[in-house]
Amino acid sequence: MTQPRLLLCDCLNTQAIDAGQIEQATGLSCSKIHTELCRGEAPQAAEALQAGNVIIACQQERLAFEDLAADLEAEEPLFVDLRDRAGWTADSRSVSPKMAALIAEAILPSPGAKVVDVTSEGTCLILGDAEAALAAADHLCELLSVTVLLDPADEPPLADDRRFDIVRGRLTTATGALGKFRIGFDALQERIPGGRGAFNWTDPKSGGRTECDILLDLRRAQPLFPAPEKREGYLRADPGNAAAFTKALLEASQLVGTFEKPLYVRLDEQLCAHSRARKTGCTRCLDLCPTGAITPDGDHVSVDTMVCAGCGSCSAVCPSGAISYDAPPVSNTFQRLQTLAATWRKLSSDNPRLLVHDGNHGAELIRLGARYGKGLPADVIPLEMEALASFGHAESLAALACGFSDVTLLLSPATEKEGMPFQADLANKIAGNERVSLISPTDPDELEEFLYRDPQPVAGVQPILPLGSRRQITRLAAKALNEPGKVIPLPAGAPYGAVELNQDACTLCLSCVSLCPSGALKENPDAPQLRFQEDACLQCGICTTICPEKALSLNPRLDLSDDALRAKVLKEEEPFNCIECGKPFGVRSTVMRLTEKLAGKHAMFQDNKAIQLIQMCDDCRVNAVYHSENNPFASAERPRVRTTDDYISKRRDH
Repeated sequence: MTQPRLLLCDCLNTQAIDAGQIEQATGLSCSKIHTELCRGEAPQAAEALQAGNVIIACQQERLAFEDLAADLEAEEPLFVDLRDRAGWTADSRSVSPKMAALIAEAILPSPGAKVVDVTSEGTCLILGDAEAALAAADHLCELLSVTVLLDPADEPPLADDRRFDIVRGRLTTATGALGKFRIGFDALQERIPGGRGAFNWTDPKSGGRTECDILLDLRRAQPLFPAPEKREGYLRADPGNAAAFTKALLEASQLVGTFEKPLYVRLDEQLCAHSRARKTGCTRCLDLCPTGAITPDGDHVSVDTMVCAGCGSCSAVCPSGAISYDAPPVSNTFQRLQTLAATWRKLSSDNPRLLVHDGNHGAELIRLGARYGKGLPADVIPLEMEALASFGHAESLAALACGFSDVTLLLSPATEKEGMPFQADLANKIAGNERVSLISPTDPDELEEFLYRDPQPVAGVQPILPLGSRRQITRLAAKALNEPGKVIPLPAGAPYGAVELNQDACTLCLSCVSLCPSGALKENPDAPQLRFQEDACLQCGICTTICPEKALSLNPRLDLSDDALRAKVLKEEEPFNCIECGKPFGVRSTVMRLTEKLAGKHAMFQDNKAIQLIQMCDDCRVNAVYHSENNPFASAERPRVRTTDDYISKRRDH
């Protein structure tokens, strides 16, 4: 496939563009620098669109160019924003390196979205007091199949509107999302349609269940779900707020049909370190999920994809990679970072800075700052993320190791911030200095004040190629950012570290080995040994919970030496040889300790023969018990098999 052609426009001579340097860094063929491609030079844009395979360096007039392509029945072009993110700036330094980096990142292949169809047939349950709920039902009943749930104490007005159903009861449970809400009731009463005078109701029943597609909550009580604004199909409004009430009705009326629900995360249950043998270990994703979409499911967690809102917090904190953001995949983020940094280096020897932002609040601050303020500094490269909270310590360290001097995450009011300070702190502990920052500006002036400060000088690094899992990339980046063999102390809760062993308490029962989800704790099948490979340890804590002697403890740290990649012996002892066959089994200290505790002190071990059973391997122990005088497997002599002669002789005797 031929390389796309880049259409450049300086937007009425308001920005400086060097087509030659862009061609040099990206390898793309560039047009001449247009001045008004969206209006006065539209015929030239039409000619390029008809030729196909074109990228237009203007995001602001995207709709106009898309309409032009549709009129021409031409292929829809790609777009990249150079003006607001690079061209419009008060910085006098060259913006060509940043423009080239943004273009190279824009033409990366975009992974296809993974979606599932959600069908809503328009069944709607309205909650609230009689006045507000019935008013909403009156507006929606011609568009949706409406049922109103009133409190048992409420009395509906005398008007008898049969366009919708009315029931009374107390809502007890609510689960699900758009297209599949599951509702539970107590004291449920249905309206009896016949009769004269006031409504008649059926007798109250408990344990009622129903399903609906849309849930309209007009109560002034607590919301039914955590993070209610992120629950699709759940609309909540204060009926006293006319604007909010109207907006909720309008949104409800539009929720009929088939919708595409993105599948935001990928789950590999085999890698999950949530629990083993009912002993809870890692709960990082459970602690952070704002919608409750992640729940325990045996030894692993499960994700309700219909409830997941795609904030990405779980991906940033998962120590094993069992759960990761998939819209787009995490590997795509690392590829974008490497592309931005590598393209920048083709035109500049200075280190760029990275500004990570979302597509709403952050992007709008950048646009407003470019039009009315200073714009972004020439060395600040913006990176728009679908889920800002998914940009964790691994991504920050990868950016630093790719060549960025610092990383700034621009938080928005809608960002799930709970886990992000720890991720930034973890990245700073590993990278050294405060090179990862979280900011929450409310206007472009605050953003510019932060970005136009003099950056702290940093030592250059040999750029890495960020390939592999998040753990592998973290280790690779940490080695590039620190001196060889360094051991970095980390805060409690970090997903990297060692296991410390109390030698005197450990009995080498190896319970920890059998339950370690990552295989960091290992046994030696040929000798009584407990071995540990630090690089594999997730710091989930299952081993410390399961250890009967409480001999294990966690030590969060990151060992950059090669020793962390090899299994080392934490404890080993001499095996005990079976007194019958001589085969080694068990641990000498354990066998001798049991002998000392039981010999003559337990009813079953009063004589030497019984005591010797403790010192035999499994096979010899079974054999010895079977041939002992008190063999528990022994039984009475089997009766002789009866023959025909026996029956004949018995008849003769009678």
